[in-house]
Amino acid sequence: MTLRVGLLGLGYFAGYHADAWRRIEGAELAATCDADPARGADHVRLDDMLAKRPDIVDIATPPQTHAMAIRQALDAGPRAIICQKPFCTSPEEAASMVTAAEAAGIPLIVHENFRFQPWFRAMKTALDDGAVGRPLNLTFRLRPGDGRGPDAYLARQPYFQTMPRFLIHETGVHYLDTFRFLFGEPDGIYADLRRLNPAIRGEDAGHVILDYGTGQRAMLDGNRLVDFETDDPRRTFGEAWLEGDEAVLHLAGDGGVTCRAHGWTDARTVLPARDRPGFAGDCVYALQSHVVAALTGDGELENEARDYLRVMQQVELCYASAAAKCRLPVEYDENLQRPVTA
Repeated sequence: MTLRVGLLGLGYFAGYHADAWRRIEGAELAATCDADPARGADHVRLDDMLAKRPDIVDIATPPQTHAMAIRQALDAGPRAIICQKPFCTSPEEAASMVTAAEAAGIPLIVHENFRFQPWFRAMKTALDDGAVGRPLNLTFRLRPGDGRGPDAYLARQPYFQTMPRFLIHETGVHYLDTFRFLFGEPDGIYADLRRLNPAIRGEDAGHVILDYGTGQRAMLDGNRLVDFETDDPRRTFGEAWLEGDEAVLHLAGDGGVTCRAHGWTDARTVLPARDRPGFAGDCVYALQSHVVAALTGDGELENEARDYLRVMQQVELCYASAAAKCRLPVEYDENLQRPVTA
């Protein structure tokens, strides 16, 4: 069975979506839609694309368009809807879309692809297999090096310069979700955020520490001005260490993962470095393949929008912690975890 896909949006990152759909067995990119005729989509109106009755509607447009697009897609009755992050314009708007999708019985999946990067999947498998013993610390040092000077971000994503919330809202959210994937739900969040490049509006550096009742800690150490040792900073965006009482997993800038036992200087290879197509380890392909597999009976969906509301609330807690200059407990708003009035 081949699932027919309708892709809304043909901007910069949507190109990775389109490329992945064309390579996925069991899927066909059947229709595209973009309001800008210059982008060459099949349709300029979403209603016209939805009239083609796609099995999957893939929304790759800005957050302010998400609620309207989801509502229209739900009326068309697809098998599933995928929506890019940042998901909607607020946790409350996102919750209303989750409720609408649940009422329609249509899976709504957030296109949160970093947890699908092959190095994080390999680290999760090693962690679950007990390779590090008791896990103690998880650190990701975000160092893309693309945020320097007055022309920062202009060549690829110029809207980055004007976002009032940047590091956590746009980029750090990936790692909040990845930390959940690796370590589970945190008990507390402390965030220290700052702006280093005066050419942009939002924060571009900072530290976020998540604590867990088991004694574990996870830290995002983000700085978009500085780089790290790699030939391609957009492959892994930085380096990671997952440290346990028996061994340490290390993600290097070449995409390889190694495991070094406590007290030793050499390390064994967990995931060899190799070139991959697409974006950041071909994680877009991996996420979209995962959706196709789940819809055809192979596995359970990850990143369903109901669960993703917790990630969005963690983002809000990061900004609240930075403003208050203190640790805040992670206490999820139950109104966003059960159906609410649309």
